[in-house]
Amino acid sequence: MTDSLKRLYIIAWVFGLIFYFLDYVIRSAPAVMIPELVNNFNTTELKLINMVGTYYYTYSTCSLIAGIALDKFGGKRSLFIGTLILGIGCLLFLLSSQVAGITGRLLQGAGCAFAFPGCVYLASKGFSSKSLATAIGFTQCIGMLGGTAGQFIVGPWVEQGININSFWLWSGIATVITAFCLFFVIPKEKREEKSVETESKPVGYFEPYKIVFKNPQSWLCGIVSGLLFAPTTIFAMTWAVAFFQKDKQFSFSEAAITSAMVAFGWVFGCPLLGFITDKIGRRKPVLVGGALLMILSLLQLVFLPELYPAKISMFILGLGSGAAMIPYSVIKEANPDFVKGSATGAINFITFGVTTLLSPVFSRWFGKSLGTAPGTEHFQSSVLFWIVGIILAILISLLLKETGRKNSELPVRA
Repeated sequence: MTDSLKRLYIIAWVFGLIFYFLDYVIRSAPAVMIPELVNNFNTTELKLINMVGTYYYTYSTCSLIAGIALDKFGGKRSLFIGTLILGIGCLLFLLSSQVAGITGRLLQGAGCAFAFPGCVYLASKGFSSKSLATAIGFTQCIGMLGGTAGQFIVGPWVEQGININSFWLWSGIATVITAFCLFFVIPKEKREEKSVETESKPVGYFEPYKIVFKNPQSWLCGIVSGLLFAPTTIFAMTWAVAFFQKDKQFSFSEAAITSAMVAFGWVFGCPLLGFITDKIGRRKPVLVGGALLMILSLLQLVFLPELYPAKISMFILGLGSGAAMIPYSVIKEANPDFVKGSATGAINFITFGVTTLLSPVFSRWFGKSLGTAPGTEHFQSSVLFWIVGIILAILISLLLKETGRKNSELPVRA
């Protein structure tokens, strides 16, 4: 590939970062506008939360479609369609109808499923192998900055009385513009002639996924990642503002900023823990260490809340939950080279499949009683729910095979 073509892919990757940033803004913003969305869709708070949670139904399933589309049709058409679907999903939130709201949220999840795999795809075309990991780490940081902005910035806007329809209108317009920018910037890809090597590889649409899903390590990676993601995606990005307001008696702005600190912690946690795993050549110790840090932050939040502010507790939670990205490296290293793209789609599917299953359970057990049960006890019980999930993730991670470079350097024992 020529240097000029690589530069075009890097420019396209930058627009992909905008897509990924918007992905997280749109994913997290509903948490700071729940009362307004309840009025807009003429529904109850619990039904609204369940509506917002439908995002993960399509996000998990369409992750598989995104992997296939990128492998078979390239980035130009795949990312254009994904970004356009996200924009349409935002614009549907302008309609005061529960059907439009559910449809819009489902489309948002479907479109966002293309963001991270798409950015990785473009980065792999534009950057050398020496700088690819840094580019992917920077991609994740941009996404987390979007998650922070979705609460840190949008929350105060909503509190100041800005109409939420303006947010969804401009989010939709910005996303649609990004879709067309991606379409015109991403170079048209030429199909390479098959070599002897590629002819031996699976060429069917689902053959790569058969290989990935037949590997038990793939399932373990996805389940561990899902259990570590869930406290951030379900609790911090969906429920936390309401829980801090009603159980802890925080003001709206304080609750919004406190919950946003999780995504802010991700900004630092993802690259930091990734750097440590590369530095020591081990995956599992850092994975378990990050999970333990999450547990300690949650225990302090409920049992020693006076030790330091909840904002710091949530920041540390986000810092530790950066470990949820480590299984994304493990699954690629545990599967053959020629299915690494599909491995990303597979782990996204399993990870957010876990989130999809846990979301209604948490809603039924703790969402229904929000505002009616004693605040302190209710908050403690809800947080202990996530601690149990993280402990389960640690136990399952013990079954993972170590794939770090230090493991390959160990002498083989007879």
